[in-house]
Amino acid sequence: MTQAESAPTQKSAARSRGADALVVKEGEEAWSKAELAEVVAELHEQRDHSLAIVAEQEAELTDLMRDSGDGAGHDQADMGASSFERDHELTVLNNEREKLAQIERALARIDDGSYGVCESCGNPIGKMRLMAFPRATLCMTCKQREERR
Repeated sequence: MTQAESAPTQKSAARSRGADALVVKEGEEAWSKAELAEVVAELHEQRDHSLAIVAEQEAELTDLMRDSGDGAGHDQADMGASSFERDHELTVLNNEREKLAQIERALARIDDGSYGVCESCGNPIGKMRLMAFPRATLCMTCKQREERR
């Protein structure tokens, strides 16, 4: 068997033991394969949705940039509105790109077995929190501390 042939087997083996290997809070039951599959499906759904938004926003932004060069007939109010709209489109686009990065990081953490571990303190995030917000990287204590800053 070549290395290329064994790679998918190794990856599927990592995923099959992934649910058992993921960290949970004390008092929580271990992740079941069905629960993990539900989280992965939600992440994929969010990724598909965000990819569609990014494509749409990039097209709108391209149109806005193309139209902004035509100054004929535009007064200051038109130019201000165009600038505001462009800034809004950029903000939405950047937020969706950040969301995509969080989704990819969550999927990578599921694959490598570190999903569910707080990136700040190293304690378990908690299964219920992850099922509600699958992109979470911080436990509630660390998230609250971060938001107070």
